[in-house]
Amino acid sequence: MESTTEKTDVTTTVDLPRFGECTYAQSDVIAFPWGIPGFAGHRRWLVLTLDSQPGYVWLQSLDELTVALPAANPWSIFESYDPKLPGYAFLSLDVKDASEFTLLCVVVAPPGGGAMTMNLAAPIVVNLRSRNARQVLCENPAYSSTEPIPRKDAPVESALSAEAC
Repeated sequence: MESTTEKTDVTTTVDLPRFGECTYAQSDVIAFPWGIPGFAGHRRWLVLTLDSQPGYVWLQSLDELTVALPAANPWSIFESYDPKLPGYAFLSLDVKDASEFTLLCVVVAPPGGGAMTMNLAAPIVVNLRSRNARQVLCENPAYSSTEPIPRKDAPVESALSAEAC
């Protein structure tokens, strides 16, 4: 007699210092097997959206709940963005075709409302199928890690469909 084990998507509730109580499924977790530069020990992240910040997402560390990084789809702000991504990014993340990945770029919002910048030099490649991600350095040196974000009246679209907690 064969027994079948049904996989269940376990949910977890955490109290996030910046966002409050959040319940998420394990399938919502984005894994960074190589960490993120500056956050090498942070391997598990959530992508959160906030109604008050349309077009932007927050990468919330599950390994250190006080760490959250704002990010956005680079094309929603810089329409002509054309990064040359290294081949190892796709090989290491097992990306088989363009429909399997998206890019996010980290945003820096200085305290006091100064000019926001985006790291276009090192986008985050997210495999949408496996939920693994990696920040990589573009092969073309045309992009800055502190590219000023122009102010726009219209909101921008987010890169991933994610729900805020």
